[in-house]
Amino acid sequence: MENKGSDEVEKMKTKFLSAWHNVKYSWALKLKTSFSRNSPVFLLGKCYHFKVEDDDSPTEACYETTEEDSIMGNVEDFRKDFTSRVWLTYREEFPTLPGSTLTSDCGWGCMLRAGQMMLAQALVLHFLGRDWTWSDALTLQPLDTETWTTTKAKRLVSSLQGPNRPSYQGAPHLHQAQAPGSAEEADEHLKEMYHRTLVSWLGDSPSAQLGLHRLVRLGLAMGKQAGDWYGPAVVAHILKKAVEEAMDPGLAGITAYVSQDCTVYSADVIDSHRAPGAGQTSASPQSERPAPSSSRAVIILIPVRLGGEKTNPDYFNFTKSILSLEDCIGIIGGKPKQACYFVGFQDDSLIYMDPHYCQSFVDVSTSDFPLQSYHCPSPKKMPFSKMDPSCTIGFYSRSVQDFERIKQELSKVLQPSAKEKYPAFTFVQGHGKDYDLSAGLTPEKREWPFIRDPRRTVTTAGDFVLL
Repeated sequence: MENKGSDEVEKMKTKFLSAWHNVKYSWALKLKTSFSRNSPVFLLGKCYHFKVEDDDSPTEACYETTEEDSIMGNVEDFRKDFTSRVWLTYREEFPTLPGSTLTSDCGWGCMLRAGQMMLAQALVLHFLGRDWTWSDALTLQPLDTETWTTTKAKRLVSSLQGPNRPSYQGAPHLHQAQAPGSAEEADEHLKEMYHRTLVSWLGDSPSAQLGLHRLVRLGLAMGKQAGDWYGPAVVAHILKKAVEEAMDPGLAGITAYVSQDCTVYSADVIDSHRAPGAGQTSASPQSERPAPSSSRAVIILIPVRLGGEKTNPDYFNFTKSILSLEDCIGIIGGKPKQACYFVGFQDDSLIYMDPHYCQSFVDVSTSDFPLQSYHCPSPKKMPFSKMDPSCTIGFYSRSVQDFERIKQELSKVLQPSAKEKYPAFTFVQGHGKDYDLSAGLTPEKREWPFIRDPRRTVTTAGDFVLL
Protein backbone atom coordinates (compact mmCIF):
# COMPACT_ATOMS: atom_id res chain seq x y z
CA MET A 1 0.00 0.00 0.00
CA GLU A 2 2.86 2.34 0.83
CA ASN A 3 4.45 1.73 -2.58
CA LYS A 4 1.13 2.43 -4.27
CA GLY A 5 0.77 5.66 -2.34
CA SER A 6 4.28 6.82 -3.21
CA ASP A 7 3.66 6.04 -6.88
CA GLU A 8 0.53 8.19 -6.83
CA VAL A 9 2.50 11.02 -5.23
CA GLU A 10 5.19 10.75 -7.91
CA LYS A 11 2.55 10.82 -10.64
CA MET A 12 0.98 13.92 -9.11
CA LYS A 13 4.41 15.59 -8.93
CA THR A 14 5.06 14.74 -12.56
CA LYS A 15 1.72 16.17 -13.67
CA PHE A 16 2.26 19.33 -11.63
CA LEU A 17 5.76 19.91 -13.00
CA SER A 18 4.61 19.24 -16.56
CA ALA A 19 1.76 21.71 -16.21
CA TRP A 20 4.07 24.35 -14.75
CA HIS A 21 6.74 23.88 -17.43
CA ASN A 22 4.17 23.94 -20.21
CA VAL A 23 2.94 27.33 -18.99
CA LYS A 24 6.47 28.61 -18.41
CA TYR A 25 7.89 27.62 -21.80
CA SER A 26 4.83 28.14 -24.04
CA TRP A 27 5.27 31.92 -24.24
CA ALA A 28 7.58 33.59 -26.71
CA LEU A 29 9.35 36.55 -25.14
CA LYS A 30 8.98 39.80 -27.08
CA LEU A 31 12.68 40.50 -27.49
CA LYS A 32 14.37 41.86 -30.60
CA THR A 33 17.83 40.75 -31.63
CA SER A 34 19.99 43.56 -32.98
CA PHE A 35 22.91 43.15 -35.38
CA SER A 36 25.52 45.80 -36.13
CA ARG A 37 25.78 46.99 -39.72
CA ASN A 38 29.52 47.43 -39.49
CA SER A 39 30.69 44.01 -38.31
CA PRO A 40 30.57 40.69 -40.18
CA VAL A 41 28.24 37.97 -38.93
CA PHE A 42 29.48 34.37 -38.95
CA LEU A 43 27.08 31.44 -39.14
CA LEU A 44 28.57 27.93 -39.17
CA GLY A 45 31.46 28.89 -41.41
CA LYS A 46 29.65 31.41 -43.61
CA CYS A 47 30.27 35.15 -43.35
CA TYR A 48 27.58 37.80 -43.92
CA HIS A 49 27.95 41.58 -44.18
CA PHE A 50 24.90 43.73 -43.48
CA LYS A 51 26.38 47.09 -44.51
CA VAL A 52 25.68 48.25 -48.07
CA GLU A 53 28.50 49.87 -50.04
CA ASP A 54 26.91 53.35 -50.22
CA ASP A 55 25.55 53.29 -46.68
CA ASP A 56 26.39 56.60 -44.97
CA SER A 57 24.30 55.92 -41.86
CA PRO A 58 25.86 56.15 -38.38
CA THR A 59 28.22 53.37 -37.41
CA GLU A 60 26.08 52.40 -34.43
CA ALA A 61 22.98 51.62 -36.49
CA CYS A 62 21.55 48.19 -35.92
CA TYR A 63 19.44 45.75 -37.87
CA GLU A 64 16.47 44.35 -35.98
CA THR A 65 15.25 40.98 -37.18
CA THR A 66 11.57 41.93 -37.02
CA GLU A 67 11.65 45.01 -39.26
CA GLU A 68 11.39 44.27 -42.97
CA ASP A 69 12.41 47.80 -44.00
CA SER A 70 15.76 47.40 -42.22
CA ILE A 71 17.05 44.77 -44.63
CA MET A 72 20.38 45.73 -46.16
CA GLY A 73 23.45 44.04 -47.61
CA ASN A 74 22.85 40.29 -47.57
CA VAL A 75 20.70 40.20 -44.46
CA GLU A 76 18.08 38.21 -46.35
CA ASP A 77 20.68 35.55 -47.16
CA PHE A 78 21.57 35.35 -43.48
CA ARG A 79 17.92 35.06 -42.46
CA LYS A 80 17.34 32.27 -44.96
CA ASP A 81 20.47 30.43 -43.87
CA PHE A 82 19.68 30.70 -40.16
CA THR A 83 16.02 29.72 -40.55
CA SER A 84 17.03 26.69 -42.62
CA ARG A 85 18.89 25.18 -39.66
CA VAL A 86 16.82 22.47 -37.96
CA TRP A 87 15.36 23.64 -34.64
CA LEU A 88 14.54 21.16 -31.89
CA THR A 89 12.68 22.42 -28.83
CA TYR A 90 10.74 21.19 -25.83
CA ARG A 91 7.62 19.25 -26.83
CA GLU A 92 4.57 18.05 -24.94
CA GLU A 93 2.00 15.24 -25.23
CA PHE A 94 4.28 12.79 -27.00
CA PRO A 95 4.39 9.03 -26.17
CA THR A 96 5.70 8.17 -22.71
CA LEU A 97 9.49 8.28 -22.40
CA PRO A 98 11.37 5.05 -21.51
CA GLY A 99 11.61 4.31 -17.78
CA SER A 100 9.20 7.08 -16.80
CA THR A 101 5.67 8.42 -17.01
CA LEU A 102 6.79 11.67 -18.64
CA THR A 103 5.17 12.86 -21.86
CA SER A 104 7.10 16.15 -22.06
CA ASP A 105 10.74 17.22 -21.72
CA CYS A 106 9.93 20.77 -20.61
CA GLY A 107 12.31 22.00 -17.95
CA TRP A 108 15.00 19.30 -18.27
CA GLY A 109 15.58 18.20 -21.89
CA CYS A 110 17.29 21.32 -23.23
CA MET A 111 20.77 19.79 -23.60
CA LEU A 112 19.38 16.76 -25.40
CA ARG A 113 17.55 19.13 -27.77
CA ALA A 114 20.75 21.12 -28.33
CA GLY A 115 22.52 17.85 -29.12
CA GLN A 116 19.79 16.93 -31.59
CA MET A 117 20.23 20.29 -33.33
CA MET A 118 23.96 19.73 -33.72
CA LEU A 119 23.30 16.22 -35.00
CA ALA A 120 20.75 17.64 -37.46
CA GLN A 121 23.36 20.05 -38.84
CA ALA A 122 25.72 17.14 -39.43
CA LEU A 123 22.98 15.32 -41.33
CA VAL A 124 22.23 18.44 -43.38
CA LEU A 125 25.91 18.62 -44.40
CA HIS A 126 25.92 14.89 -45.15
CA PHE A 127 22.80 14.75 -47.30
CA LEU A 128 22.23 18.30 -48.52
CA GLY A 129 25.46 20.28 -48.20
CA ARG A 130 26.29 23.57 -46.48
CA ASP A 131 24.79 25.71 -49.25
CA TRP A 132 21.33 24.14 -48.94
CA THR A 133 18.51 26.36 -47.71
CA TRP A 134 14.86 25.56 -47.14
CA SER A 135 12.65 27.04 -49.84
CA ASP A 136 10.03 28.15 -47.29
CA ALA A 137 12.53 29.69 -44.85
CA LEU A 138 11.59 33.32 -45.49
CA THR A 139 7.86 32.65 -45.16
CA LEU A 140 8.04 31.99 -41.42
CA GLN A 141 6.97 34.80 -39.12
CA PRO A 142 9.32 35.77 -36.26
CA LEU A 143 8.28 34.23 -32.95
CA ASP A 144 8.36 37.59 -31.20
CA THR A 145 5.58 39.09 -33.33
CA GLU A 146 2.97 37.13 -31.42
CA THR A 147 2.62 35.48 -28.05
CA TRP A 148 2.19 31.80 -28.73
CA THR A 149 0.48 29.28 -26.51
CA THR A 150 0.35 25.54 -26.96
CA THR A 151 -3.30 25.84 -27.97
CA LYS A 152 -2.34 28.02 -30.95
CA ALA A 153 0.47 25.63 -31.81
CA LYS A 154 -1.97 22.72 -31.78
CA ARG A 155 -4.32 24.58 -34.11
CA LEU A 156 -1.43 25.18 -36.53
CA VAL A 157 -0.36 21.54 -36.44
CA SER A 158 -3.91 20.31 -36.95
CA SER A 159 -4.53 22.64 -39.87
CA LEU A 160 -1.33 21.61 -41.62
CA GLN A 161 -1.17 17.93 -40.79
CA GLY A 162 -4.64 16.75 -41.71
CA PRO A 163 -6.24 13.49 -40.58
CA ASN A 164 -5.56 11.17 -43.51
CA ARG A 165 -1.92 11.44 -44.45
CA PRO A 166 -0.17 8.30 -45.75
CA SER A 167 2.74 7.15 -43.62
CA TYR A 168 6.27 6.09 -44.62
CA GLN A 169 9.36 4.75 -42.96
CA GLY A 170 13.03 4.72 -43.86
CA ALA A 171 15.36 6.87 -45.95
CA PRO A 172 14.08 9.06 -48.81
CA HIS A 173 15.77 7.09 -51.55
CA LEU A 174 13.64 4.08 -50.53
CA HIS A 175 10.34 5.89 -51.08
CA GLN A 176 8.42 5.45 -54.27
CA ALA A 177 7.50 9.09 -54.91
CA GLN A 178 6.53 10.76 -58.15
CA ALA A 179 9.23 13.35 -58.91
CA PRO A 180 8.63 16.44 -61.05
CA GLY A 181 9.63 16.50 -64.70
CA SER A 182 12.77 18.63 -65.12
CA ALA A 183 16.17 17.66 -63.70
CA GLU A 184 16.26 20.80 -61.55
CA GLU A 185 12.80 20.15 -60.14
CA ALA A 186 13.71 16.53 -59.51
CA ASP A 187 16.84 17.62 -57.62
CA GLU A 188 14.85 20.03 -55.46
CA HIS A 189 12.26 17.35 -54.84
CA LEU A 190 14.94 14.90 -53.73
CA LYS A 191 16.51 17.46 -51.40
CA GLU A 192 13.16 18.19 -49.83
CA MET A 193 12.66 14.48 -49.23
CA TYR A 194 16.03 14.28 -47.50
CA HIS A 195 15.09 17.36 -45.46
CA ARG A 196 11.81 15.83 -44.36
CA THR A 197 13.35 12.44 -43.65
CA LEU A 198 16.18 13.74 -41.47
CA VAL A 199 13.65 15.73 -39.43
CA SER A 200 11.59 12.54 -39.03
CA TRP A 201 14.67 10.73 -37.66
CA LEU A 202 14.70 13.34 -34.87
CA GLY A 203 10.99 13.09 -34.09
CA ASP A 204 9.44 12.44 -30.67
CA SER A 205 8.38 8.83 -31.02
CA PRO A 206 9.93 5.55 -29.85
CA SER A 207 10.61 4.51 -33.46
CA ALA A 208 12.51 7.69 -34.42
CA GLN A 209 16.13 6.70 -35.04
CA LEU A 210 17.64 9.77 -33.35
CA GLY A 211 14.61 11.00 -31.43
CA LEU A 212 14.32 11.97 -27.79
CA HIS A 213 12.95 8.55 -26.82
CA ARG A 214 16.01 6.83 -28.27
CA LEU A 215 18.38 9.26 -26.55
CA VAL A 216 16.66 8.82 -23.19
CA ARG A 217 16.80 5.04 -23.54
CA LEU A 218 20.53 5.18 -24.25
CA GLY A 219 20.99 7.52 -21.31
CA LEU A 220 19.56 4.89 -18.97
CA ALA A 221 22.69 2.78 -19.53
CA MET A 222 24.77 5.79 -18.41
CA GLY A 223 22.84 6.32 -15.22
CA LYS A 224 20.60 9.06 -16.60
CA GLN A 225 16.81 9.01 -16.52
CA ALA A 226 14.07 11.06 -18.13
CA GLY A 227 13.73 14.17 -16.01
CA ASP A 228 17.43 14.27 -15.10
CA TRP A 229 19.72 17.04 -16.27
CA TYR A 230 22.29 16.17 -18.94
CA GLY A 231 25.64 17.85 -19.49
CA PRO A 232 27.25 18.40 -22.91
CA ALA A 233 29.87 15.66 -22.51
CA VAL A 234 27.34 12.98 -21.54
CA VAL A 235 25.11 14.05 -24.44
CA ALA A 236 28.07 13.66 -26.82
CA HIS A 237 28.38 9.98 -25.83
CA ILE A 238 24.62 9.46 -26.09
CA LEU A 239 24.63 10.93 -29.61
CA LYS A 240 27.54 8.68 -30.59
CA LYS A 241 25.67 5.56 -29.51
CA ALA A 242 22.46 6.73 -31.19
CA VAL A 243 24.21 7.19 -34.54
CA GLU A 244 26.09 3.89 -34.23
CA GLU A 245 22.94 1.93 -33.38
CA ALA A 246 20.65 3.56 -35.96
CA MET A 247 19.09 0.86 -38.12
CA ASP A 248 17.79 2.94 -41.01
CA PRO A 249 19.81 2.19 -44.19
CA GLY A 250 20.00 5.92 -44.89
CA LEU A 251 22.16 6.36 -41.77
CA ALA A 252 24.58 3.53 -42.53
CA GLY A 253 26.99 5.91 -44.27
CA ILE A 254 27.67 8.01 -41.18
CA THR A 255 29.04 7.32 -37.69
CA ALA A 256 30.32 9.31 -34.73
CA TYR A 257 33.49 9.64 -32.67
CA VAL A 258 33.95 11.23 -29.22
CA SER A 259 37.36 12.47 -28.11
CA GLN A 260 39.00 11.23 -24.92
CA ASP A 261 40.16 13.75 -22.31
CA CYS A 262 40.19 16.60 -24.86
CA THR A 263 42.35 14.50 -27.19
CA VAL A 264 41.38 13.41 -30.71
CA TYR A 265 43.24 10.24 -31.68
CA SER A 266 43.71 10.43 -35.44
CA ALA A 267 43.96 6.69 -36.05
CA ASP A 268 40.64 6.12 -34.29
CA VAL A 269 38.91 8.69 -36.49
CA ILE A 270 40.47 7.21 -39.63
CA ASP A 271 39.33 3.74 -38.57
CA SER A 272 35.82 5.11 -38.12
CA HIS A 273 35.95 6.48 -41.67
CA ARG A 274 37.10 3.20 -43.16
CA ALA A 275 34.79 0.77 -41.40
CA PRO A 276 31.82 0.18 -43.76
CA GLY A 277 28.29 0.04 -42.35
CA ALA A 278 25.82 -2.70 -43.20
CA GLY A 279 23.63 -1.83 -46.15
CA GLN A 280 25.59 1.37 -46.68
CA THR A 281 24.49 3.99 -49.15
CA SER A 282 26.84 6.85 -49.89
CA ALA A 283 24.96 8.94 -52.44
CA SER A 284 23.73 12.37 -51.45
CA PRO A 285 22.23 15.05 -53.71
CA GLN A 286 24.77 17.80 -52.95
CA SER A 287 27.96 15.75 -53.11
CA GLU A 288 30.34 16.54 -55.97
CA ARG A 289 32.80 14.00 -54.58
CA PRO A 290 30.74 11.13 -53.14
CA ALA A 291 32.45 9.02 -50.51
CA PRO A 292 33.67 5.60 -51.67
CA SER A 293 31.47 2.65 -50.80
CA SER A 294 34.12 1.53 -48.26
CA SER A 295 34.07 4.87 -46.44
CA ARG A 296 31.78 6.47 -43.91
CA ALA A 297 31.42 10.07 -42.85
CA VAL A 298 32.28 10.78 -39.21
CA ILE A 299 30.71 13.24 -36.77
CA ILE A 300 33.57 14.30 -34.48
CA LEU A 301 32.43 15.39 -31.01
CA ILE A 302 34.93 17.01 -28.63
CA PRO A 303 33.83 17.74 -25.04
CA VAL A 304 35.98 20.55 -23.61
CA ARG A 305 36.10 22.93 -20.69
CA LEU A 306 37.10 26.49 -21.51
CA GLY A 307 37.87 27.71 -18.02
CA GLY A 308 37.06 27.15 -14.36
CA GLU A 309 33.85 28.59 -12.95
CA LYS A 310 33.54 30.93 -15.93
CA THR A 311 34.77 30.80 -19.51
CA ASN A 312 38.30 32.14 -19.74
CA PRO A 313 38.27 35.26 -21.98
CA ASP A 314 41.44 33.93 -23.62
CA TYR A 315 39.23 31.33 -25.33
CA PHE A 316 36.83 33.83 -26.92
CA ASN A 317 38.90 34.17 -30.10
CA PHE A 318 39.35 30.40 -30.20
CA THR A 319 35.57 29.93 -30.14
CA LYS A 320 35.17 32.48 -32.93
CA SER A 321 37.74 30.65 -35.05
CA ILE A 322 35.93 27.34 -34.53
CA LEU A 323 32.55 28.77 -35.56
CA SER A 324 34.18 30.30 -38.66
CA LEU A 325 34.94 26.85 -40.10
CA GLU A 326 32.40 25.34 -42.52
CA ASP A 327 33.15 21.85 -41.19
CA CYS A 328 32.02 22.97 -37.73
CA ILE A 329 28.51 21.80 -36.87
CA GLY A 330 28.26 24.12 -33.88
CA ILE A 331 28.76 23.95 -30.15
CA ILE A 332 26.38 22.60 -27.53
CA GLY A 333 26.70 24.24 -24.15
CA GLY A 334 24.89 27.16 -22.69
CA LYS A 335 24.80 29.74 -20.00
CA PRO A 336 24.04 29.13 -16.30
CA LYS A 337 20.78 27.15 -15.96
CA GLN A 338 20.15 27.09 -19.73
CA ALA A 339 21.45 24.87 -22.52
CA CYS A 340 21.57 26.12 -26.10
CA TYR A 341 23.11 25.46 -29.49
CA PHE A 342 25.75 27.98 -30.58
CA VAL A 343 25.91 28.49 -34.35
CA GLY A 344 27.75 31.76 -34.91
CA PHE A 345 28.85 35.14 -33.61
CA GLN A 346 29.13 38.85 -34.25
CA ASP A 347 31.75 40.91 -32.41
CA ASP A 348 31.61 39.81 -28.75
CA SER A 349 28.25 38.06 -28.91
CA LEU A 350 27.39 34.45 -29.69
CA ILE A 351 24.45 33.61 -31.95
CA TYR A 352 22.44 30.63 -30.77
CA MET A 353 19.30 28.57 -31.20
CA ASP A 354 17.17 28.24 -28.10
CA PRO A 355 15.37 24.97 -27.22
CA HIS A 356 13.43 26.59 -24.34
CA TYR A 357 10.15 26.87 -26.18
CA CYS A 358 7.42 24.30 -25.60
CA GLN A 359 5.61 23.11 -28.72
CA SER A 360 3.04 20.41 -29.36
CA PHE A 361 3.90 16.90 -30.46
CA VAL A 362 4.08 16.40 -34.22
CA ASP A 363 3.50 12.95 -35.70
CA VAL A 364 6.48 12.59 -38.04
CA SER A 365 5.32 9.19 -39.32
CA THR A 366 2.98 10.91 -41.80
CA SER A 367 4.39 11.63 -45.22
CA ASP A 368 3.54 15.33 -45.21
CA PHE A 369 3.89 16.38 -41.57
CA PRO A 370 4.32 20.16 -41.03
CA LEU A 371 7.92 21.36 -40.97
CA GLN A 372 7.27 24.89 -39.74
CA SER A 373 7.81 24.13 -36.06
CA TYR A 374 11.23 22.61 -36.82
CA HIS A 375 12.68 25.89 -38.06
CA CYS A 376 13.29 29.09 -36.11
CA PRO A 377 13.11 32.51 -37.81
CA SER A 378 14.41 34.43 -34.77
CA PRO A 379 18.12 34.22 -33.88
CA LYS A 380 19.24 35.06 -30.36
CA LYS A 381 22.48 36.56 -29.11
CA MET A 382 24.37 36.54 -25.83
CA PRO A 383 27.77 37.85 -24.71
CA PHE A 384 30.71 35.44 -24.80
CA SER A 385 31.24 36.26 -21.12
CA LYS A 386 27.98 34.47 -20.22
CA MET A 387 28.95 31.22 -21.93
CA ASP A 388 29.39 28.30 -19.52
CA PRO A 389 32.91 26.80 -19.84
CA SER A 390 31.65 23.21 -20.30
CA CYS A 391 30.66 22.50 -23.89
CA THR A 392 30.99 20.02 -26.74
CA ILE A 393 32.35 21.13 -30.12
CA GLY A 394 31.25 19.27 -33.24
CA PHE A 395 32.74 18.75 -36.71
CA TYR A 396 31.59 16.87 -39.79
CA SER A 397 34.21 14.93 -41.76
CA ARG A 398 33.07 13.32 -45.02
CA SER A 399 36.22 11.30 -45.69
CA VAL A 400 39.77 10.61 -44.52
CA GLN A 401 40.96 13.38 -46.84
CA ASP A 402 38.47 15.77 -45.23
CA PHE A 403 39.71 14.77 -41.78
CA GLU A 404 43.31 15.52 -42.72
CA ARG A 405 42.25 18.93 -44.03
CA ILE A 406 40.23 19.65 -40.87
CA LYS A 407 43.23 18.70 -38.76
CA GLN A 408 45.42 21.07 -40.73
CA GLU A 409 42.95 23.94 -40.35
CA LEU A 410 42.50 23.30 -36.64
CA SER A 411 46.25 23.10 -36.05
CA LYS A 412 46.37 26.84 -36.76
CA VAL A 413 43.43 27.55 -34.44
CA LEU A 414 44.85 25.40 -31.64
CA GLN A 415 48.24 27.10 -31.49
CA PRO A 416 48.45 28.52 -27.94
CA SER A 417 48.69 32.30 -27.87
CA ALA A 418 50.76 34.33 -25.44
CA LYS A 419 47.76 34.34 -23.09
CA GLU A 420 46.65 30.72 -23.55
CA LYS A 421 48.92 28.23 -21.81
CA TYR A 422 47.14 25.16 -23.17
CA PRO A 423 45.03 24.45 -26.28
CA ALA A 424 41.37 23.58 -25.74
CA PHE A 425 41.99 20.14 -27.28
CA THR A 426 44.72 18.36 -29.18
CA PHE A 427 45.25 15.89 -32.03
CA VAL A 428 47.49 12.89 -31.37
CA GLN A 429 48.68 10.27 -33.85
CA GLY A 430 47.75 6.66 -33.16
CA HIS A 431 44.91 5.03 -31.27
CA GLY A 432 43.63 5.93 -27.85
CA LYS A 433 44.27 2.38 -26.62
CA ASP A 434 47.97 2.80 -27.42
CA TYR A 435 48.22 5.34 -24.62
CA ASP A 436 46.58 3.04 -22.04
CA LEU A 437 44.54 5.93 -20.62
CA SER A 438 41.75 3.73 -19.29
CA ALA A 439 43.63 0.58 -18.24
CA GLY A 440 41.61 -1.48 -15.81
CA LEU A 441 38.31 0.24 -16.59
CA THR A 442 35.23 -1.61 -17.80
CA PRO A 443 33.93 -0.78 -21.30
CA GLU A 444 30.97 1.06 -19.72
CA LYS A 445 33.21 3.27 -17.62
CA ARG A 446 35.42 4.06 -20.61
CA GLU A 447 32.44 5.80 -22.16
CA TRP A 448 32.32 8.44 -19.44
CA PRO A 449 34.11 11.59 -20.49
CA PHE A 450 35.44 12.43 -17.06
CA ILE A 451 37.29 9.14 -16.49
CA ARG A 452 41.00 9.94 -16.50
CA ASP A 453 44.25 8.18 -15.93
CA PRO A 454 44.55 7.85 -12.12
CA ARG A 455 48.30 8.45 -12.43
CA ARG A 456 47.65 12.00 -13.60
CA THR A 457 47.74 14.75 -11.02
CA VAL A 458 45.81 17.33 -13.06
CA THR A 459 42.22 17.84 -11.87
CA THR A 460 39.34 19.39 -13.79
CA ALA A 461 35.87 20.53 -12.89
CA GLY A 462 33.08 18.10 -13.68
CA ASP A 463 30.28 18.39 -16.19
CA PHE A 464 27.81 21.20 -15.64
CA VAL A 465 24.14 20.74 -14.92
CA LEU A 466 21.53 22.66 -16.88
CA LEU A 467 17.84 23.29 -16.50
